[in-house]
Amino acid sequence: MIEFDHVSFSYGQNGVLKDLSFSIGFEERVAILGGSGEGKTTILKVILGLIRPDAGRVIIDGEDITDLNEDGLRQSRMNFSMVFQEGALFDSLTVKENVAFCLREYERLSEEEIDARVRHILRTVGVESAIDLMPEELSGGMHRRVALARSLAACDPEMFLYDEPTAGLDPINADNICRLIVSLSHEGTGFIVVTHKVIDALKLAKRFMFLKNGVLSFDGNREGLIASADPDIRHFISELQYGTDAKGAEIQS
Repeated sequence: MIEFDHVSFSYGQNGVLKDLSFSIGFEERVAILGGSGEGKTTILKVILGLIRPDAGRVIIDGEDITDLNEDGLRQSRMNFSMVFQEGALFDSLTVKENVAFCLREYERLSEEEIDARVRHILRTVGVESAIDLMPEELSGGMHRRVALARSLAACDPEMFLYDEPTAGLDPINADNICRLIVSLSHEGTGFIVVTHKVIDALKLAKRFMFLKNGVLSFDGNREGLIASADPDIRHFISELQYGTDAKGAEIQS
């Protein structure tokens, strides 16, 4: 369980999160929506303890992590596997070594076991053929799949965190990544996806949170989001008029 208790955060004079209170179960599939600069990614950083709130408390799995040092945060972070917007692959390492990095860091495995594990994970996300390539040789869609593969190798997470996982991808690759995210969310392991793409959010999530001016102006299900009379939300979801309809957008898990 993730709990925000009256959390506020500012970048300088810019108040990004304002007195946020909510809870999210590790098993939930949640999309945090909002425009650029509204604080969506900031929420993920606060969850991971990468930044500390200016006010309020953050409780992860029953433990208050707000004032923990790096050593104290390490165990809390093991609850999560994070996929950053740009994939954040190590440019100097091959695909294999990128995925193997966390296996070498956190598990005692032989080289044969690491090779087998990496190949299995890459096969799961459909990019085993890229095992010896460098990140610069990957297409955008392949890059995201390798980033997902590395998140699978990181640990046995309670929840995945995705920061704009389909940003910059064409519709076909974006749809493929959405399907992959849903397929990786097995029973009991949920995710939080930060996105400004409504159609992708509808394919992925069951619960939707809308962030505007540092506050949550909506927290509910698909039907409530689509039916909302809030003018900011109505404007934000207007892309549905030009894309997949709300009912057709969901990917069944």
